[in-house]
Amino acid sequence: MPEFVVEFGEGEEPPADGRLRGPAFARNQAPIWSVIEPFLQDRAGDVLEVGSGTGEHVVAYAARSPAVTWWPSDIHPRHLASIAAWRRHAGLANVRAPLRVDLLAAEWEADLPMADRLLAIVCVNVLHISPWRVTGNLLAGAGRRLRADGRLFVYGPFRRDGAHTAPSNAAFDASLRAQDPAWGVRDTADIAVVAERCGLRIADSVAMPANNFTLVIERA
Repeated sequence: MPEFVVEFGEGEEPPADGRLRGPAFARNQAPIWSVIEPFLQDRAGDVLEVGSGTGEHVVAYAARSPAVTWWPSDIHPRHLASIAAWRRHAGLANVRAPLRVDLLAAEWEADLPMADRLLAIVCVNVLHISPWRVTGNLLAGAGRRLRADGRLFVYGPFRRDGAHTAPSNAAFDASLRAQDPAWGVRDTADIAVVAERCGLRIADSVAMPANNFTLVIERA
């Protein structure tokens, strides 16, 4: 069953150096990078990660793409502190200080500090543990802020044409909805409809370990 975390380290004493660790990072960071890396190759620009969590993904990816400026973000104070700690530890010049970004806000991207449009937006394990309007807001903001050649990469569990891709995902979906009826595994067909309204389309859906996918979304 896919693992999920709403807030890393909740109810625990933070590590001495402030760097939280996500249980799924070791499993999913390389497969996700295998989808993102070919697009970033030979490109430069700003990449925003929304829902950066512990901060492990952003420093791992920034180390492999020195021509790209990475902007991590989250809403949980504990996560923002962990991202800052991972940034200090990595010492990478192309990782900016974490931003507080709330995808529940309809115009969440309006106050982003980068001057230019975004080369890419990366979103890992967010949509299924948030209300449906977060998905719509993410896509709308991407439509407004991505470059003409930009991409949105979204990782997580997804249904396809109304059906779960594995029994474990169906059980996972039920457990999410039992915790909060606004949560749940999203359907790629529903995402495609919203994306189209935002001037976007799902260009690819790449299978990942543990019955997850990375959606590659581009301008229509």
